[in-house]
Amino acid sequence: MSETPKPREGMPDPKLDEATFRERYLSAFVDPAFDPMRAELDRIAGIAFDAYDDGRKAPITRKAGPGYADPDYDLAVDWINAKAAIDAAQAQHDAKNGPLRYLLINASSRSEHTCPGEMSKSWRLMQLAKEIIEASGNVEIEVLELNRLASEYGRDIHPCKACFSTAAPLCHWPCSCYPNYSLGQTHDWMNDIYPMWVRAHAVMIVTPVNWYATSSPFKLMMDRLVCADGGNPDPTLTHGKDAEKAKAEELKRWDYPRHLAGRTFAAVVHGDVEGAENVRRSLHDWLCFMKLIPAGAEAELDRYIGYWKPYATSHDELDADENIQEEVRNAARCLVRATQARRDGRLTDPSQDLETPRQK
Repeated sequence: MSETPKPREGMPDPKLDEATFRERYLSAFVDPAFDPMRAELDRIAGIAFDAYDDGRKAPITRKAGPGYADPDYDLAVDWINAKAAIDAAQAQHDAKNGPLRYLLINASSRSEHTCPGEMSKSWRLMQLAKEIIEASGNVEIEVLELNRLASEYGRDIHPCKACFSTAAPLCHWPCSCYPNYSLGQTHDWMNDIYPMWVRAHAVMIVTPVNWYATSSPFKLMMDRLVCADGGNPDPTLTHGKDAEKAKAEELKRWDYPRHLAGRTFAAVVHGDVEGAENVRRSLHDWLCFMKLIPAGAEAELDRYIGYWKPYATSHDELDADENIQEEVRNAARCLVRATQARRDGRLTDPSQDLETPRQK
């Protein structure tokens, strides 16, 4: 094999000087109520700058221990805890006599609890599906409300850093890019979201069309799920984020583990003027690429609510559109049937025993 290629570098350095860092850090405390604590805040900003300047991404670590490629490597405790949560979720998923587990995702960023002042139609459609799934018996349902990114304190999904594109083993499962304490990249929601996907036997997504695409909260989650499809479950293999080691591992022939394969899915996409069909297709392609199994043609919808009509009356349009309401219920019914058939062995993935001739 030829020599491992070196990571290419040369982009502009984003490093801040101390004055700029302090200005940004302290901008979170503009409320005059903080004025009596300015001296204390200034000292805290100094500590934060020291962590930033020193690059202390993961200040609390412990030895990886048995079962890892390098047991002596210092793993972030945050990652160890995230991995334990995923392992526990996988055990729940694999329990033969446990309930069928469904993850319902409301992908809209709109709710009455923030600036829009009104609930989303995605939430209403998801409730219709939830009622059908609940009635099927012996189920557990988790609901993921992505609007919480806009309405709840301390909820963030940080952007994917595209480690996978440097080399697949550099992308860890679960993601080890966050939290990054030195950059203030904390409160990352994905360590709670990964177990939801792992635990589920079935996933149903309800999303609006936002500028010919899914909502921005959903796209953030979607990108961060790249580690679920080919990601490296052992960060010690690459000694954390050592790009050159990761390239060497990939070139040994990485097997691209499909961590979410075999789950069934349904998708409901609704728009008002354009783009619903393309968004539905992109969701289908993405989920199938990760080896999830479509629940059937009736389980995937792209519809318009109040087509080219005022936004102010869109909920009234949904009230009147009993057809789409029943179509969403049917999508849920298809998902229930497919998920039950999957557990019974009546629904299989025809490609599950085939060896792909290509690496990802």
